[in-house]
Amino acid sequence: MPTKIIVDCSTGEQTEVELTAEEIAQREADAEAFAAEQAEREAEAIAKAEAKTALLAKLGITEDEAKLLLS
Repeated sequence: MPTKIIVDCSTGEQTEVELTAEEIAQREADAEAFAAEQAEREAEAIAKAEAKTALLAKLGITEDEAKLLLS
């Protein structure tokens, strides 16, 4: 069973306690939400890169040439 460490800052005492079923469920939900957000960010980055590549191809210029034009 997963555990957590509780630290009493005034005494420095550390106690290891098993997570409750509710804490485990919340931890799993948080991990799933993080994974979904990360996948969405990665998909957006891929779509942006593909759109950029397509635009450069359509214009018939390289990325360096585009940077030169925009500077």
